[in-house]
Amino acid sequence: MDAIDRRIVRALQRDGRMSNRELADHVGLSPSPCLRRLKALERDGVIRGYHAEVDAELYGLPITVFIRVRLERHDEDTVSGFEAKVRSNDNIVECHVMTGQADYLLRVMVADLTDYERFVRRELQRIGGVASIDTSFAYGQVKRRAAFPLVPREG
Repeated sequence: MDAIDRRIVRALQRDGRMSNRELADHVGLSPSPCLRRLKALERDGVIRGYHAEVDAELYGLPITVFIRVRLERHDEDTVSGFEAKVRSNDNIVECHVMTGQADYLLRVMVADLTDYERFVRRELQRIGGVASIDTSFAYGQVKRRAAFPLVPREG
């Protein structure tokens, strides 16, 4: 990826609905080379898809919960079983493998506290191999951005 590819990606992260002509104008290319670069970024998996940004509260899922999960064991069956259950659960919108005290950090969206309790009791606690669950409720958001920095930091 070069600087022009990064500008294409960043522009589409900000507005995935812009036309190829608008995108080309934005990044300083003519439409044909811009489209070729865009198709290459899609083909190579840099651009994985296009999504609508939705207001969670208006959608009916106003509560964001961060859950730290520690597994009892780290054998292949426990880990793959846990990860398969996480992938298939729609309330879990993100799952990260972590270092430190927790093995995983989940970002979960729920309608209310009753919905959260149902999620924990009927879904999360029933996944085999879970040793502990530690929950934090987000009561505000300071920053959220979809666009990556223009140039990755080098260290």
